[in-house]
Amino acid sequence: MTLRISTSMMYDRGTTQLGTLQSNMLKTQMQLSTGRRVLTPADDPVASARALEVTQSLEINDQYKINRQTATSSLAQVDTVLDTVGNLLDDVKDTVLYAGNPALSIADREALAVDLEARMADLLGQANTADGTGGYVFAGYKTNTLPFARTETGATYYGDQGERELQVGSGRKMSISASGSQIFENNLTGNGTFLTKPRVPDPNDPADVGNTGTGIISPGTVTNATQLTGHNYTVTFAKEPTTGVMQYSVTDDTLGTEVVALTDYKAGQPIAFDGVTFDVKGDPADLDKFTLEPSKNQSVFETIQNVINALRSTGTGPTAGAKLTNALNEANQNIQQASDNVLSVRASVGARGKELDYLDSSGSEMAIQYKSQVADLIEVDPIEAASRFAQQTSSLQAAQQTFKMATGLSLFNYLN
Repeated sequence: MTLRISTSMMYDRGTTQLGTLQSNMLKTQMQLSTGRRVLTPADDPVASARALEVTQSLEINDQYKINRQTATSSLAQVDTVLDTVGNLLDDVKDTVLYAGNPALSIADREALAVDLEARMADLLGQANTADGTGGYVFAGYKTNTLPFARTETGATYYGDQGERELQVGSGRKMSISASGSQIFENNLTGNGTFLTKPRVPDPNDPADVGNTGTGIISPGTVTNATQLTGHNYTVTFAKEPTTGVMQYSVTDDTLGTEVVALTDYKAGQPIAFDGVTFDVKGDPADLDKFTLEPSKNQSVFETIQNVINALRSTGTGPTAGAKLTNALNEANQNIQQASDNVLSVRASVGARGKELDYLDSSGSEMAIQYKSQVADLIEVDPIEAASRFAQQTSSLQAAQQTFKMATGLSLFNYLN
């Protein structure tokens, strides 16, 4: 069989081979210049798909990092405000303690009331702190609503109970705020379990002025939590008709039963029943009453306003002094509960901040892993690529020389 090689065939095959060699060399050159082995998905479909997945995971991880930075900033602002609130409450507590000085005059108490009003305004300002983006820190989800507004009884909360959250990790959504209600309103009265105080006068009876003696009731303690009933109680003082000895009895107002029968009163002697203990000092008058009720949530603004009202409404004399002392004792307990609540919320904020630090560390490690995986999938080995480029360059040069020599062959070269 005769094989005929035409000139056009020789040129076509030669140029095709040169084009292929040059294309491979240019691709290797591009890999070296970009540092990427996979320049297009067609180069390695499996690696390209996997690299896309890992890159998306890396981008999500980067977004979590941005979210954590936002969360850290928000929590830092909350912590700063809570620190200021705690200091203000300490000032209020110092003022309340000083207000119990029996040597103070009416004018002195008025000055203290004015000072407490200023502290109230400062506290209200902190409660209405803006977040720098047009919203309010402690308004819950109602970020555009002013959280607190001053009222005659303290302040009213217009936010909600929501806490804004951010996704700070693949499986972690974190609260980056605290509601104003949680901080300023969810403060238990009394000792946190029950509240003792003088009987509240009937507002519908102008002649009812409350207790007329000088009895002062202590905050009390829980002696046996298993015996607590959560009921309301009334301690009633009465003089024995024949001897004139002051006695007291305790009634369970919830059940309408007597829990402590008439007992001779001795100042400072413990009164114990149903798992609680407290005492009364001073000289209660006939028919004076004190109440014990379960602790409930009370706004810190209401607590401060009650102190202001007590300082301005109390007159002079032993009865007025006892009334003021009871009011200050109650306020002192309530403010302490508010301070403890602020510390509790602040501890929660601090714990979240600490968790963000751990998540940042974990996120940094994940980013390194993702980048390493992407590099393994699509990046080129520079040593191998450089060696291949040198080989391809030599092959191309050799092919060019061969093509030049082959295309230069002609019978005319042998004719004289």
